[in-house]
Amino acid sequence: MALSVLEMRHLRTLAALRATGSLVRAAQLLNLTQSALSHQIKLLEDHFGAALFERKSVPPQFSHAGLRLLELADAALPLVEAAERDLARLSSGKSGQLRIVVECHTCFDWLMPAMDAFRQRWPEVELDIVSGFHADPIALVLQGRAEVAIVSERDPAETVDYHALFRFEIVALLANGHALTRHSQLAAEHFADQTLITYPVPDEMLDIVRQVLQPAGVQPAQRRTTELTIAMLQLVASGRGIAALPLWAVQGYLERGYVSARPIRAAGSARLTGELHLACSAATSGQSWLADFVHSTRHSCFTSLPEIELL
Repeated sequence: MALSVLEMRHLRTLAALRATGSLVRAAQLLNLTQSALSHQIKLLEDHFGAALFERKSVPPQFSHAGLRLLELADAALPLVEAAERDLARLSSGKSGQLRIVVECHTCFDWLMPAMDAFRQRWPEVELDIVSGFHADPIALVLQGRAEVAIVSERDPAETVDYHALFRFEIVALLANGHALTRHSQLAAEHFADQTLITYPVPDEMLDIVRQVLQPAGVQPAQRRTTELTIAMLQLVASGRGIAALPLWAVQGYLERGYVSARPIRAAGSARLTGELHLACSAATSGQSWLADFVHSTRHSCFTSLPEIELL
């Protein structure tokens, strides 16, 4: 019997294409060039003599041949991943504990689904969130009070390992009809006579302050804080001030027309962006389940959050 041309990478490519809805984002998810991904698909189409999906449709509409291969991917990939996890368990010979501390108020929007998925894959790993807001989450990792910290910057002075998660755009939130909505994007000077609504955290932890306002020497007319994202949006919607939040955290409110958003210009002409990284000790970094947590979290976020980029 002839060997099959099909490989696991082909099935992962088709699954990624379905999950992301585009060749560009599927290539990013798999850490491939778009040409390499397209080459894989063409090889399969040439071998089976059938197109796998409609090129002009967005998201791609899979043909009968494509759907059959996706059916195979749905059956085979979970089995392979489960076997790999079992082998990792056998090699490590132990379970573990994964306590997560965050410095970002909006992280829970994507972290909770990622934790739920991980809990099903590694039920023997005790999973928990360190309660409360912590201005210095890496300190908890170094003190052994948490295994993982979700942070916005990599500090080379810290004796921890960093695992990149994703980059995202930060947008200005305005009341519908606000005078600033006439601008296509906002710069530091537009915040000078406004009330800026933020989370109650130090300025060095706020991208809008650290990357935009401080370099320009701009101070908002007033500051107001709240711990809840929904409370912040309610204040914005009622004209009490403006805010700057990750696009993925407010996309649902924008789609419903609850508030308006504008890009924020940072250094030069670049749009304001933020990043998230996972920090842990070298010992935790060596655990097999940690690598799976990073991988599954990146995959979950990339396929569910709007317009993020993997780092």
